Amino acid sequence: MDLVPALQEPLKKVLGPATAKVMAEHLGLHTVGDLLHHYPRRYEERGQLTHLADLPMDEHVTVVAQVADARLHTFASSKAPRGKGQRLEVTITDGSGRLQLVFFGHGVHKPHKELLPGTRAMFAGKVSVFNRRLQLAHPAYELLRGGDDDGAESVESWAGALIPLYPATAKLESWKIGKAVQTVLPSAQEAVDPLPGSLREGRGLVSLPEALLKIHRPHTKADIEEARARLKWDEAFVLQVALARRRHAETQLPAVPRKPRPDGLLTAFDDRLPFTLTEGQQKVSREIFDDLATDHPMHRLLQGEVGSGKTMVALRAMLAVVDAGGQAVMLAPTEVLAQQHHRSVVEMMGELAEGGMLGGAEHATKVVLLTGSMGTAARRHALLDLATGEAGIVIGTHALIEDKVQFHDLGLVVVDEQHRFGVEQRDALRGKGKQPPHLLVMTATPIPRTVAMTVFGDLETSVLDQLPAGRSPIASHVVPAADKPHFLARAWERVREEVSNGHQAYVVCPRIGDEDDDPKKKSKQPLEGDAERRPPLAVLDIAEQLAAGPLQGLRVEVLHGRMQPDDKDAVMRRFAAGETDVLVATTVIEVGVNVPNATAMVIMDADRFGVSQLHQLRGRVGRGSAPGLCLLVTEMPEASPARQRLGAVAGTLDGFELSRIDLEQRREGDVLGQAQSGARTSLRVLAVIEDEEIIAEAREEAAAVVAADPELTGLPGLRTALEALLDEEREQYLEKG
Repeated sequence: MDLVPALQEPLKKVLGPATAKVMAEHLGLHTVGDLLHHYPRRYEERGQLTHLADLPMDEHVTVVAQVADARLHTFASSKAPRGKGQRLEVTITDGSGRLQLVFFGHGVHKPHKELLPGTRAMFAGKVSVFNRRLQLAHPAYELLRGGDDDGAESVESWAGALIPLYPATAKLESWKIGKAVQTVLPSAQEAVDPLPGSLREGRGLVSLPEALLKIHRPHTKADIEEARARLKWDEAFVLQVALARRRHAETQLPAVPRKPRPDGLLTAFDDRLPFTLTEGQQKVSREIFDDLATDHPMHRLLQGEVGSGKTMVALRAMLAVVDAGGQAVMLAPTEVLAQQHHRSVVEMMGELAEGGMLGGAEHATKVVLLTGSMGTAARRHALLDLATGEAGIVIGTHALIEDKVQFHDLGLVVVDEQHRFGVEQRDALRGKGKQPPHLLVMTATPIPRTVAMTVFGDLETSVLDQLPAGRSPIASHVVPAADKPHFLARAWERVREEVSNGHQAYVVCPRIGDEDDDPKKKSKQPLEGDAERRPPLAVLDIAEQLAAGPLQGLRVEVLHGRMQPDDKDAVMRRFAAGETDVLVATTVIEVGVNVPNATAMVIMDADRFGVSQLHQLRGRVGRGSAPGLCLLVTEMPEASPARQRLGAVAGTLDGFELSRIDLEQRREGDVLGQAQSGARTSLRVLAVIEDEEIIAEAREEAAAVVAADPELTGLPGLRTALEALLDEEREQYLEKG
């Protein structure tokens, strides 16, 4: 065998430099192995046609269809020779819909000769809208001929064959990728199998070479199923082995066990609590305390609905660490949130937060806030408290990760809202301890179990799924502003009613409104149905309209991300103190803002937010004893997917149920993409929701394989696959532990 294994052969040697360059630049494919793992997105049966009715806007598509008619138009043109320009309009159909193709100038001659009515072909191009109709401009096409002319296949083989359609780009059509795959397919025989033989046989999976052959050149639908079943296992298993190895490596790291003193700070805190912890909070606290008592670092993900009492659980863990002589730090994604956590922790602890001060309790410690916008003197003071160990609890933003920040003895890091906080930052903070500190990651975004196993697979998971006593139910309704304008008028009446009952309200908008007013710079809105969409509603405009109109006489203020930190904080303080009736805001209020007296929320253009975002926002009301109300305002037509999504949000308060709906409606990549570089999605055939069982089984198998042979010495194929999955940067990420 030659020195370079067949699958590592560079594509430019096999396909020539021009094609290889396009594949590398546009599809990220560099080797024969990369191309073999570029699987068809779907298959066309030559007897069937794709649905022109379901074409996505602005996407590059490949369709198989038949020419219905073709017309050549001549028009006056200063650019064309002899002052006459030509435009060829071809209409193609597939039974479900029609699509217009247009060709201009010199590009009309060849298609005019070839695209005659009745001709069938594959067409590839970007879907755009012209005169409210979908069209492809200058699409590439490949005729599907019967007979033996031009070396094309015979009619018989043509009729039933499955045509693989590949994820393609404007520079490289699906059928060209197909031809390139045909060239490298013989190398699939040399693919080294990453799955241990016993696992493959036990589950009746076909070998890797056979799976590659069947996914690219299936004869039957059963071939595709077999291939996909096998390739899903590869993806799930290799990823889970990577995560299992990381977990294994972390059990080898040293950490200082932190056990609370029997009658220290934690006991004093628990004695002050005016309520008892829920069963869920007690169970999760026990899991955390068990982890903290071990001599390797805890890595735990704490998932809990908005308002399930995560902060309370985290604070008790922090107090336990302070009791054991260490320091605990809580990282928040924004200054507003850090300030708020600081306020609520100090309130919950009372005199226990006044360490070193007159009137501080016997076991008290100091609770310090550290953010980027603090004045120099305050900052210097805070840094000193950290370095001397005077401050047992520190709350702050990413400013805590800077080189200047030194801790006396960092024992626990609590990260709030993981998906806003990268893995590298997590590691930078971890480096501040004499030994790796314990880590608790909190998220209020309910993550389906499989995504947790895939994205946060290096963390053990705890779930808080019951709400503390005293939390009120939230009623949610969709307000169809376009179909029923009087519903919107009623929504503002409801807000006035809440305020007259002594409560407060939020109005949330997707945009701030002080952006560049140049209409060209306004982001292009996607089309839903046929109507052009207006720009998203803006905080500044809506606040002005409400104050002058339906909410006249109420105290209306605005809050958004571009305000100065001091101004933001002042607005939040006034709202929290009840000096403002209605807060018109962007999603800056999405996480952590806690004003129990706010009972109503109106979300404008609700269809422009994601499902989990709406759920997060809704969690800001109903935090006190009065019931909450959330109104989702939209102009989307009743039959649209956006309206169905809003209906789902209004229909359930169960965040886990919603996260499943959300995931089914979006592509996997978006979900995994939120997980930062740590789990960059390499999933091609594995679907996180549908394949829950495969992921769970793969996780068990992977743990067993790694426990038996952490270095994978006996599984060279698996090692190779892991190296491919973890390029340099990711390998370091997994090694950093």
